[in-house]
Amino acid sequence: MGPKVEPKGRNVARMTGRLSPLKVARVKTPGMYADGGGLYLQVGERVTEHSGRSWIYRYMLNGRAREMGLGPYPLYSLAVARTKALDARRLCHQGIDPIEHRRAAQAQTRLDAAKAMTFQECADAYFKAHREGWRSSKHITQWKASIATHAKAIGSLPVPAIDTALVLKVLEPIWTTKPETASRLRGRIEAVLDWAKVRGYRSGENPACWRGHLAKLLPARSKVRRVKHHAALPYAEVPGFVVTLREQDGIAVRALEFAILTAARTGEVLGARWSEFGEKTWTVPAERMKAHREHRVPLSDRALAILQEMQAHRLGDDGFVFPGSRFGRPLPHSALLRLLRQMGRSDLTAHGFRATFNPTFEVPGRQHGWVSPYHFGINQGPIVAMIANHRNDLVWRLMRRCPPLVRGLLKLKMVGPGEEPLPGDANYFPPGTGGNN
Repeated sequence: MGPKVEPKGRNVARMTGRLSPLKVARVKTPGMYADGGGLYLQVGERVTEHSGRSWIYRYMLNGRAREMGLGPYPLYSLAVARTKALDARRLCHQGIDPIEHRRAAQAQTRLDAAKAMTFQECADAYFKAHREGWRSSKHITQWKASIATHAKAIGSLPVPAIDTALVLKVLEPIWTTKPETASRLRGRIEAVLDWAKVRGYRSGENPACWRGHLAKLLPARSKVRRVKHHAALPYAEVPGFVVTLREQDGIAVRALEFAILTAARTGEVLGARWSEFGEKTWTVPAERMKAHREHRVPLSDRALAILQEMQAHRLGDDGFVFPGSRFGRPLPHSALLRLLRQMGRSDLTAHGFRATFNPTFEVPGRQHGWVSPYHFGINQGPIVAMIANHRNDLVWRLMRRCPPLVRGLLKLKMVGPGEEPLPGDANYFPPGTGGNN
């Protein structure tokens, strides 16, 4: 049977329905059998009960004759084939090529399937994209562990399906029992969902957003449990603690004392390399700083003496100043905590000593009267401000108000512009000289 062109107009309706279900089931002779309206049953050379026959829709559009497969018989019955042919005729009536329309729909389906990444896949991709920007190995470990441990309920779900109810299902079980973990987990879920939205994997508002959203559904972390800061020693007790500390032995002892003297973060001290030290200055590179800015720390005589002692443990030109027991690795954070426990001071943390070096100063003209040195962009408190190229009168007025502890630890005698050394201050640090005498 030769190809036919579908007739137009109302004749199409009168010419449909030529085939019957019984005839379709019995036909075995190869050929094209018209049902009308452009629908044909195509019978092949080898016909079995379940193969050898299929439906074809023939049509003319824009002067071009085309054939569109509608599927095999008996998977698609005569009634289904007629419905599919009718849908195709309607598209032709609108000037839309049914073959191209189907191809576009299939392409969109494949695209949607590709976009339907699970939350865990998005979390892994986010982690991989941002890991290089995270300096703390502890943060890297905790980030993946928190998602794997607490976000199992949404890990295998398509990321577009994540809504407020699912986020709450993850957070509510630990929101009051582990508020710190829950708060960090919420932020990480929010970050992953934001990443997925930018990459086109989801749309709409972020269901893990706190302000204006989850804040209306969950109590603030501060109301669930008071934030516990790192235990710090009152500054008046630090000199006695340092005396006791110096009676101990080991690399951890020197590392902790160096951290106290420089008021640096524990990670900055333990990660310090020999190449970072000048004659009397320690320059911490930006990539190791929390604020991502290079930071210079002046070194007191005692800090320099500690570096001299650590020369005996130096493994190379650019090795770690405070090496650990494993070759090529720095001293672990846990070593300082063990040291404090051995000294009977499990109530303290190494990081807590930074709080000792954050006194407040009275500044004339300021509305509230008091200000921390951090408000002046001084990352490490008054110790750094003394020497790190800050020579204006304001800084020196602040330094004159420092607690005696700071001056005692540094063994520095500060003299401001136009001032004379105090009685007995034979060894002092005058402004602008750039180092210790």
